[in-house]
Amino acid sequence: MKFFIRTILIWICCSFQIAQAQSNGPEWAKKAIWYQVFVERFYNGNTSNDPRLIDIQGSWPHDKPQNWQLSNWTSNWYEQPAWEKETGHDFYYTVQMRRFGGDFEGVLKKIPHFIDLGINAIYFNPINDSPSLHKYDARNYRHMDRNFGSNPDLDNEIIQSENPADPSTWRWTTADSLFLKLVQELHKNQIKVIVDFSWNHTGVTFWAWDDILKQQERSNFATWYEIESFDNPQTAENEFNYKGWAGVAELPEFKKINRPTGKSHGAIKGNLTEDVKAHIFAVTKRWLDPNNDGDTSDGIDGFRLDVAEMVPLDFWTDYNAFVKDINPEAYLIGEVWWEKWPQKMFDPKPWLNDSIFHAVMNYRWFRETRSFFGNNSDSIQAYQFVSNLDSVNLSSDYAPYLMNTMATHDSERLASSFANRNHYKNKVNPRDDKLYYSGSITPADKRNLQLALIHQFTWIGAPHIWNGDEFLMTGADDPDNRKPIWWPEFQFDSEVYSTNQLFQLNEKRLFESDYTQTVSSDTLWTMFIKELIQLRKSNQTLSLGNVSNFKALSNAVVYYERELNNNDKFIIIINNSADSDYTLSSKDYKNYSIHSFKVFNSKSQFDKKTNNYILPPKDVIILKKFRS
Repeated sequence: MKFFIRTILIWICCSFQIAQAQSNGPEWAKKAIWYQVFVERFYNGNTSNDPRLIDIQGSWPHDKPQNWQLSNWTSNWYEQPAWEKETGHDFYYTVQMRRFGGDFEGVLKKIPHFIDLGINAIYFNPINDSPSLHKYDARNYRHMDRNFGSNPDLDNEIIQSENPADPSTWRWTTADSLFLKLVQELHKNQIKVIVDFSWNHTGVTFWAWDDILKQQERSNFATWYEIESFDNPQTAENEFNYKGWAGVAELPEFKKINRPTGKSHGAIKGNLTEDVKAHIFAVTKRWLDPNNDGDTSDGIDGFRLDVAEMVPLDFWTDYNAFVKDINPEAYLIGEVWWEKWPQKMFDPKPWLNDSIFHAVMNYRWFRETRSFFGNNSDSIQAYQFVSNLDSVNLSSDYAPYLMNTMATHDSERLASSFANRNHYKNKVNPRDDKLYYSGSITPADKRNLQLALIHQFTWIGAPHIWNGDEFLMTGADDPDNRKPIWWPEFQFDSEVYSTNQLFQLNEKRLFESDYTQTVSSDTLWTMFIKELIQLRKSNQTLSLGNVSNFKALSNAVVYYERELNNNDKFIIIINNSADSDYTLSSKDYKNYSIHSFKVFNSKSQFDKKTNNYILPPKDVIILKKFRS
């Protein structure tokens, strides 16, 4: 009997260890500290390739004036230069016409910044050839944007010489070659690279779409898209009609097949057509294994996949298998966000599967985190925070791979998110809320944001930084979150962002000084971000360890532990109260030491009189236990 019990215990123990050792994705992704780069607004490293009017034709708005000019990187974001004013349109119309000249050479020149920060993974917003600033309206997938390389005209000649439907004719442009050099340099510095693609839609300048516009149903690509009717040349009317993503005509959608009738998005069976799949797969292999030699070290390390809930599950299963066959260590992360905006986000579980994605962008985690740490309309207490995060993270084996996203190209900047009281992602811009505040963050809101970031870097899942947030940039939702980066070496004009000035609202006059801020990077804030990154990187328990004993100690205090096998153990206790200390009995933490922040002004301390730890309002204690 004893032998039988001992055998069962050994089997259980071994099974647990095996379960712990199993990986649902590449190990490097658990250790990732993500930095998201929006190349067009990142850094202009080569002015000879700057966009011209001809390069951006085909993007919205389509009525760009002939005297269009490249925008000044350091100018007041909200001020319309002469050519914009002459259009007669308001700021939020003409701002979409702007280009600032960010390019791959600029990213190469800023590699020392990545190294100094300590990040080890970069997520690039779309960099495929495209006329827009955001590049989700691909002109083609097989090449990088011509204005990101060194010779846009030569690149255009190369592109025109190819048969876009025949991969054997594809060549390398200067932009492609420079990107591959960038990947090589990032890899040399132990920085992984993933690239954002949308396999749901293209732009109206995409080569296959252009052929359809010319040939209509006679086009060889007529079955690629969701086309409802073609033009009848026998009539004066143009009957051509099609489906664009979210009703946007500039983004025609690929056709979905074998999908339930009436289902447009969500975790639904179905696929893309074989021709579209073949093209997407050829592009995918091109960037994963550029030399096609089986050695993927010269290629990218994975993909961020746009509007993933719009693309059928069978396609993602096929795609996952194709990618793994090329590079088993490639990382696939889907954008799975709104089931019903702005009330309900998708439960990502159907997409978190070994045969689909390793992770999703964890917007659900941030909504709860902002609601607890921020002073906003969605405020919750510690008990709700614990309950809500339990359902978001801890029930999933994929939690370590999730990208814990606080701000992106699709949301407010962090500083502005914590400075405003709005609901999450709802009317978070001056167009919809005339009282929206775009200025410098107050010390109180900054403290709230610091607590949220400490939580982010000590919580399960990979932390993510939107480029510029390390400088405490401000900005509302798109497009104000896409300002040129506030590099410390630049001198910027002050921002004057009066809503009266922008929209001529018939309200009482406001002093211009009330809506003016000096634009400069916050170098002390950058040091704080670097300190958080170093804390995470130097303690693998914070990347690989489990979360346990997550609980609320009061309405405002949360407690959780991070532990990995027999490595060091961390206890994190955050007091989110605005006015009350929290006392911890030291007898429970005899073998622990307090982690000291250099920049974050923590006043938590050990009280020798009472032998207790005192945790002041809006403060944190991180205790570390060393294994003997």
